[in-house]
Amino acid sequence: ELGCLFPLCGGSFRPDPDLPVCLEQTVLVWIPLGFLWLCAPWHLISLCKRTQVKHKSKLYLFKQLVVSLLLLTAIAGLAVTLGEDYGPHSSSEKNSPVYYTNPVLFAVTWVNVHLCVEAVRRRERAVDSTTLFLFWLLLVLCDIFPFQTLLRQALKVRDIPRFSLFNISFGLEVIALILSAVADVSREDQELIKKNPEAGAAFISRITFNWFNSMVMKGFKQSLVQEDMWELNEVETTAHISESFQQHVRSELGKARVRFQKTLKKRVVKNALQEETSQTGFTNSMGKGVSQDVLMMEDKKKNKDEKKKKEEKSYPSDWLIMSIYKTFKWILIESAVFKLLQDLLAFVSPQLLKMMISFTQKPSSYDWEGYLYAVLLLVVALLQSLFLQQYFQRCFVLGMKVRTAIMAAVYKKALVMSNDNRKESTVGETVNLMSADAQRFNDVTNFIHLLWSCPLQIVISIAFLWIELGPSVLAGLAVMVLMVPINGLLANKARKLQVENMKFKDKRLKIMNEMLNGIKILKLFAWEPSFQAQVEGIRGEELKVMRKFAYLTSVSTFVFSCAPALVSLATFAVFVGVSPDNVLTAEKAFTSISLFNILRFPLAMLPMLIASIVQVKKPQHFLFMYTHQTYNNLICSFTTDINSAVSICDGSYAWERDAEPFLKNLSLDIKPGRLVAVVGAVGSGKSSLMSALLGEMHCTKGFINIQGSLAFVPQQAWIQNATLRDNILFGSPYEDKKFQNVIEACALGPDLKLLAAGDLTEIGEKGINLSGGQKQRVSLARAAYSQADIYLLDDPLSAVDAHVGKHIFDKVIGPNGILKNKTRILVTHGISFLPFVDEVVVLVDGRVSEFGSYKSLRASKGAFSEFLDTYAKEHSNQSCAQTVDTEDLEFMPDGDDTQPDFPPEDAVSFTLKRENSIRRSQRGGSVRLRKNSTLKVTEKAGETKKGQRLIEKEAMETGHVKFSVYLQYLRAMGWGYSVWVLIIYFIQNVAFIGQNLWLSDWTNDATVYYNKTYPASMRDSRVGVFGALGVAQGLFVFLGTLLLANASINASRIMHSQLLNNILRVPMIFFDTTPIGRVVNRFAKDIFTVDEAIPQSFRSWLLCLLGVLGTLFVICLATPFFAIIIVPLAVIYYFVQRFYVATSRQLRRLDSVSRSPIYSHFGETVSGLSVIRAYKHQERFLKHNEITIDENLKSVYPWIVSNRWLAIRLESLGNLVVFFAALFAVISRETIDSGLVGLSISYALNVTQTLNWLVRMTSELETNIVAVERVSEYCEIENEAEWVAQHRPPENWPQAGRLQFIDYKVRYRPELDLVLKGITCDITSSEKIGIVGRTGAGKSSLTNCLFRIIEAAEGHILIDDIDIATIGLHDLRNNITIIPQDPVLFSGTLRMNLDPFDKFSDENIWRVLELSHLKDYITGLEEGLQHEVAEGGENLSVGQRQLLCLARALLRKSRILILDEATAAVDLETDNLIQNTIRREFSHCTVLTIAHRLHSIMDSSRVMVLDAGKIVEFDSPNNLLEKRGHFYSMAKDAGISQQTVTSL
Repeated sequence: ELGCLFPLCGGSFRPDPDLPVCLEQTVLVWIPLGFLWLCAPWHLISLCKRTQVKHKSKLYLFKQLVVSLLLLTAIAGLAVTLGEDYGPHSSSEKNSPVYYTNPVLFAVTWVNVHLCVEAVRRRERAVDSTTLFLFWLLLVLCDIFPFQTLLRQALKVRDIPRFSLFNISFGLEVIALILSAVADVSREDQELIKKNPEAGAAFISRITFNWFNSMVMKGFKQSLVQEDMWELNEVETTAHISESFQQHVRSELGKARVRFQKTLKKRVVKNALQEETSQTGFTNSMGKGVSQDVLMMEDKKKNKDEKKKKEEKSYPSDWLIMSIYKTFKWILIESAVFKLLQDLLAFVSPQLLKMMISFTQKPSSYDWEGYLYAVLLLVVALLQSLFLQQYFQRCFVLGMKVRTAIMAAVYKKALVMSNDNRKESTVGETVNLMSADAQRFNDVTNFIHLLWSCPLQIVISIAFLWIELGPSVLAGLAVMVLMVPINGLLANKARKLQVENMKFKDKRLKIMNEMLNGIKILKLFAWEPSFQAQVEGIRGEELKVMRKFAYLTSVSTFVFSCAPALVSLATFAVFVGVSPDNVLTAEKAFTSISLFNILRFPLAMLPMLIASIVQVKKPQHFLFMYTHQTYNNLICSFTTDINSAVSICDGSYAWERDAEPFLKNLSLDIKPGRLVAVVGAVGSGKSSLMSALLGEMHCTKGFINIQGSLAFVPQQAWIQNATLRDNILFGSPYEDKKFQNVIEACALGPDLKLLAAGDLTEIGEKGINLSGGQKQRVSLARAAYSQADIYLLDDPLSAVDAHVGKHIFDKVIGPNGILKNKTRILVTHGISFLPFVDEVVVLVDGRVSEFGSYKSLRASKGAFSEFLDTYAKEHSNQSCAQTVDTEDLEFMPDGDDTQPDFPPEDAVSFTLKRENSIRRSQRGGSVRLRKNSTLKVTEKAGETKKGQRLIEKEAMETGHVKFSVYLQYLRAMGWGYSVWVLIIYFIQNVAFIGQNLWLSDWTNDATVYYNKTYPASMRDSRVGVFGALGVAQGLFVFLGTLLLANASINASRIMHSQLLNNILRVPMIFFDTTPIGRVVNRFAKDIFTVDEAIPQSFRSWLLCLLGVLGTLFVICLATPFFAIIIVPLAVIYYFVQRFYVATSRQLRRLDSVSRSPIYSHFGETVSGLSVIRAYKHQERFLKHNEITIDENLKSVYPWIVSNRWLAIRLESLGNLVVFFAALFAVISRETIDSGLVGLSISYALNVTQTLNWLVRMTSELETNIVAVERVSEYCEIENEAEWVAQHRPPENWPQAGRLQFIDYKVRYRPELDLVLKGITCDITSSEKIGIVGRTGAGKSSLTNCLFRIIEAAEGHILIDDIDIATIGLHDLRNNITIIPQDPVLFSGTLRMNLDPFDKFSDENIWRVLELSHLKDYITGLEEGLQHEVAEGGENLSVGQRQLLCLARALLRKSRILILDEATAAVDLETDNLIQNTIRREFSHCTVLTIAHRLHSIMDSSRVMVLDAGKIVEFDSPNNLLEKRGHFYSMAKDAGISQQTVTSL
């Protein structure tokens, strides 16, 4: 029997620390072996599975060799025992059983280890085994005790064989331990590990995050770029996460639906009956092929609106949380275990501290006890750090995964969103859901475990405190509990303020956004001051709220910083005051203080946690809204009836679920391969018909049957931010010949020549660098390339020029086009195309009024022929009623729905639109490209500079932030403020240290008055001073925070004013080359950072820095030796910090850079939904979304790891500080009093966290201060000329309105060619001048020069003999008027849009509105002039907007008017109104018209023809026609002849 175990030998402590031998031989052997036996089955199971056999590495063979040798030692040990007991020299006294059991146990274990090592080799992608490493570690640790026992007896060894065997096996175990710490990477996995080092990290590397070193080194040496990022682990990829999340969502939603259905049934039995009757009719009409499912969906949809309110309550809201939980439950459980271990270990340190103090007080105790405590403190702290970092790693990765899952889910839902949903939530809101709300989930999941961990910590600390101080703890606790509601109140108030602040912020950004979008208008009308004042006003309000908020924060900081002082004051005062026997000893005081420090965190966190969990509700509702209604309400029953491609049976379709149907009782039958035109007046439902065919509308009855795949060309082309080629291929493989054919057919060839990189040119967001016509043709090319069966073409010809339209009709759509064998449904306004289509559908008010061939409809004398005739009469005076032949085919611009089929000459003149760059002459379709035209002909300033990039990539700051930036911020804060803040915070820190020194002095009273009564006066003075110092701290913090708040608001105000002031004075060219988003970002994110993040991180950084310095000071005060250690620690700290900050900052930047593509791709998808769905490309877009999110995760994941990498290194440093503080206290325990020991160690225990924070704050401050740099970068852009110069023009200048150009030359940017190459002309007072020229001839540049949007390179412009370059910009721009091409309105009242400076009276404004034919409309509005215009004027029609712009011009009534003629946006009616008003009202003014339709300038006094920046002809229209030069050929293209002019 193992009797030696029971009487544990040597009961007393010995001066040399050692364990009894019998314990070493039993318990210490069993611990590691037991551990292995528990873990072995898991390894052995994997041996049974068949896996492909991997290559045996050298490392593996070496491990097996060591284990074999160990097996031999075990057998040898057994042999020795047997030899001693039963051999020839055996004595009568037999060996104890332990000498038999141990070798046998070991032998069996080694065999087991053999198998485990083999099992690890077979596991997929395993590089080492955690359990085996821990087993070797335990074994070596447990064998250290017998090893040192044997070493001490080494001189008098009695048992040589066992001694040597033990040493051999101990040596082998150490080797095995080292081997098991090395990763064993198989050849197969080597490639993978290059891409992702984490996969090849061994256990030690995994827990210390050593595998991350290479990234940190790289980031320190050079700036990281996206290409440096490692591949993600399989489990972290979007596809994997999203897949598992979707599965759980499906099952959870299923359950939730069932629950919901039950509640619904009870409630809606009556409704259900009524539904039933209507449903049956519905079902019959639908025929077979509709699953019950769809009916259920329909059913639910009908009920949805009545029950919207009830539904939110009744619909089980926990499905989202449940799905998240089920998807990620293992990570959750693991992290919970780590958190629990860490929480429990946190309470071990105060107990060790207590033992340590009592050790210093008892001179009789042995030295080794002290050293043991010091080592234990280190071990506990290290374990705590390891557990904590593993917990954080898991939590942050979980947060990242949840965010990913939600983003992927939102995207997926967006692809199936029904139209009503799209109405309910704007693109902005959905993008917001993806960014902000997913992020919120991320933040909550990071801290989700605190929900149970906080209460646990609170309970345990109270228990320990009770043991220390008895009931007087309740006093301290009461103070803490009182703090919670106060904090809660403050937090509540703060939240209200923040909501208010967000309102102002949104308002300010909305205005900023509009200003930047309409900046050209602001400049042309000289309206900047008005808008600047508006923004400054809102900003003022915002700063008021911010100031309130800052004061609140300082109050809560005061409360928070007073809390620890007050709590310890209350506790100790009560403790000492309750009874004279209670004496405050060092152990009691410092153990309690370190426990109170533990308590502080959970009490502060709980209210915050609860608040942030409340905010998570939103995405849940939103996702639910999506899942609830998906788009395809289109019910296609596929009958076998092949003879029709598209048929609609008695269908009615509504835009919203319960709205009146917009399309009523439609029946259509279209045979395969036909070309069908759809015509009708504006609003007759042409586009709606397309939407119905695509399944985007709600079917209220009937059904649609479509045979084959669809391609769709929407009315407004949808262009992706990709290369031109990708836009056309749209996911199909590239075939050169086919591609070239499509390009040729869609007339894109000449355009490609103009683009810098041909078809590989990158196209900006929303197709920003293409003209309208080009976009439309790209959209058409996409359809043509897609090889679908059925083509839905929604007016693709409206945005292109006449002859281009004709070309496209011939080559693509028409009877001889490349689509001639496909079914084509063409919505068109080009009446001249109708004779060539197979059938015409005429829509009137959402009904099909006629359907048949062109001839039969003309003959039937129905509505169709009627509206053809009415318009034909107007042109009866045109002699030539030509027969229409394909050569002369022309078409109508958008908006002239009801146009006659009159001879083409005229139709064209309406459509000589500006947008399009290339004109094809009708003869032979050859392309006229001017020889001298350079590549820089796009008229706007969007030249493709530097090859294919239109827009420079945003400069990403790299490397250090210059010190000057910090100084700049301090300067904005004000030097006086800055200095005072520093001084006050410093005093506060001094008070803090003073308080604690006083406490340690107080605890020494316990030894002085040992066994004596403690004088009451002494007690009162102790408590009094302690309390006073505590309150002083709080007050100083309060003061400091107040000052800092004022200072930072000062800084915010100054920086925003400078930025705004400068941006409004920047020349136009800047806005043409900088995406607006980038500028808005400065006003949004960067100003937000300056407002909120910088002051906060600045304050935290200051407090942390002072805290760390204070701690080191106190420890040095207690144990001066410690000063020696500070230097090496500081050096290590500095390096770790520099490495980390460099890498972390770049990872953050990469994160934000790679995040925006996610949102822009999302926004793009939502705006192009109908196209994506029509082509059935949802899968491809989902894939693309996954790839973009993955790219982002590739920088998020390393960032998370970099934080852990840092934390584990810093915490080890902090733990060393604790260790050395304890060690030196033990060494110098003779000279030091116990109070100081307690003080220095309890300080040291706190320093770990503070150190970590200091680095985090430094890096945060560095990251945030970049905002100051970015703002100041935009504050220093060069400005345009003065708004008001010294030389001011006379009061009512210009009186005559004479214009002279003298050898005028201009270029857009210094490095580019001239756009206007020496223009000289003289325009007399009140002349009417038409300016024509092909795209790129310099027409728009001319107006830009008049307003000095671009400054002259040489030459002058004189208005009434004053050189415009000598006067201020506002003097100039206020005195000439322009009616711009695209009508830009700003959100605000109608009145503000006409007269932002309130210069004019209401009568004036009404008079002007009457002249511009808007009076009736506006009197009809409830608010009249105060009617709110939506953003960009969305709530007015394009025509109305154009008329408002006319009203603006009439209101200013200046002598010079420039009319940049609107493109096809305006229907003919509006156009005539505008023309007539201008002729009448501006008869005495000089009017320059930039014409796109020659038609409108035929009555002008002179016409200026520009070509390539020069005036080529300048004379009256008639003379020019007789000349037969440039103008004549343009007129001929437009079908204008002499006789037309005379008739005009």
